[in-house]
Amino acid sequence: MEFTAIFWLALMIVLIIIEFATIGLFTIWFAAGALAAEIVSLFKGPLWLQIALFIVVSVVMLIYTRPFAMKYINRNRTKTNVDSMVGRQGIVTKPIDNIRGEGQVVVQGMEWTARSEKDDMIFDLDDIVEVRAVSGVKLIVAPVK
Repeated sequence: MEFTAIFWLALMIVLIIIEFATIGLFTIWFAAGALAAEIVSLFKGPLWLQIALFIVVSVVMLIYTRPFAMKYINRNRTKTNVDSMVGRQGIVTKPIDNIRGEGQVVVQGMEWTARSEKDDMIFDLDDIVEVRAVSGVKLIVAPVK
């Protein structure tokens, strides 16, 4: 086994170890590129072809498969803290008026300062709203659909 074959194999192993350590779905695509380069190296392909394949396969894998993998791998991720507020419903405890800078809601028993998603939309006391986003420490709300 020549030096380049050992190099590509070692690089692939290191990238896979980094992937398992970080679980960020980033280095695995480069490990695939290293595998392609390793195969060309074993068939005594020129170094420029090995490098080109490493780059092309890595970039193609990153661009075309990462969004798909992130969508399906992260779909069961449990939202925590503020992320868990988006999509929940709350009750207005102080009328929400963006122009006056006023508003408060209770979501899951916790009081939050709230602002309307649209400046011209005002919510009255006891209206039920849906949390659309979080901006700093304020919930951005809209009418329940």
